Amino acid sequence: MNAPSAGAGLRVLHLGKFYPPASGGMEAHVQTLARAQAALGAQVEVLCANHAADGAGTSHEFQGRSPTCETWDGPVRVTRLGRLASVARMDAMPDLPRMLGRALSRGVDIVHLHTPNPTWVLALDVARRLPPVFITHHSDVIRQRVAGALFKPFEALLYARARRVLATSEAYVSGSPLLRAFRGKVRALPLGLDLAPYLHPCAAAREAEAHWRAQAAGAPLWLMVGRLVYYKGLFTALEALRRVPGRLVVVGQGPLEAEARRRARALGVADRVTWAGYLPPDSLVGALHAATALWFCGNARSEAYGLSQVEAMASGLPVLNTAIPHSGVAWVSLHEQTGLTVPVGDAEALAAAARRLLEEPGLAQRLGREARERAVAEFRHDVMAWRSLSLYSEALGRPAPVMAPDVALLRLTGSV
Repeated sequence: MNAPSAGAGLRVLHLGKFYPPASGGMEAHVQTLARAQAALGAQVEVLCANHAADGAGTSHEFQGRSPTCETWDGPVRVTRLGRLASVARMDAMPDLPRMLGRALSRGVDIVHLHTPNPTWVLALDVARRLPPVFITHHSDVIRQRVAGALFKPFEALLYARARRVLATSEAYVSGSPLLRAFRGKVRALPLGLDLAPYLHPCAAAREAEAHWRAQAAGAPLWLMVGRLVYYKGLFTALEALRRVPGRLVVVGQGPLEAEARRRARALGVADRVTWAGYLPPDSLVGALHAATALWFCGNARSEAYGLSQVEAMASGLPVLNTAIPHSGVAWVSLHEQTGLTVPVGDAEALAAAARRLLEEPGLAQRLGREARERAVAEFRHDVMAWRSLSLYSEALGRPAPVMAPDVALLRLTGSV
């Protein structure tokens, strides 16, 4: 039986900062949403900056001029715009006007921008004619206060022009002045992932799981995943490690690594920390299945959601997260249901939560089981894509997509 395609005939242009293999939650989201929308019948294209001069690597820190190139990610056309320079998170991309015009000339029903993204905001502000604009607001600008204040009028101009503004969770809206200013057009679109690699690990992932279990040697294995930047709360995790047994595996790269290594030595825990750097997908899945819990220690609203929580939950792993005010982090993994939530920056509370997993019979197993169930119900990529197409249709005054998410899952897995 052939089910109708929810996105049939719809042409969507996503504007992102970067695109995988560039690392980062926003980058992973743009790829996941683009692929899933295409699988539901939409014609999808992505414009972004080219993160690497040689097309390799995962870091999007500016390392020199990069070329403009066009590739295909399955059915998704990806145009990576060459960068001439990058200053204060603003990317100079000389080919932007020409390539944006070329993409629009192919026919676009929806322009979907992912922010914060100052380069694209300015580009769309000066564009005279655009299809309906949707904006996924991934995070407020938190730390760059001066730059954020200077940029605010340009951002507000585009948000006023947008047809809809999509928040990653309702929890984030109340703490965001920008989202509150446009509350009437704000809708929630929770981020999702292709959960299959986490639900059903491949042979390579199982081999990686065995490797990580051997490294733990029977001791608890705590896992952190993300860029090594200020809002990830890495120093809190290192302090908590002093109070619990086991090994902390830090997956990620970033500007704070050298300082974090020094802090680990000063705290006397350096011999119990593995600095894993970037892990290939199968190795990461293996680490998630081998771990005792994910430590998600965010300390600022720059941490708005936390896709690594979803990866852990789909792997049946309890999450220890933080109660960041007006953030979606504690909504993604729920306290006492899919993990345990502790106050921001409280190493003692984090350690106490970790010890509960070790000492309370059945607790870790129950939380892991419910985490997996919540991930499947709320954070599948096909559910996210179907919701996005429904939001497009609602704003455009078109009939809602007729394919239910469960049917979409069958299509995406090749069962229909």
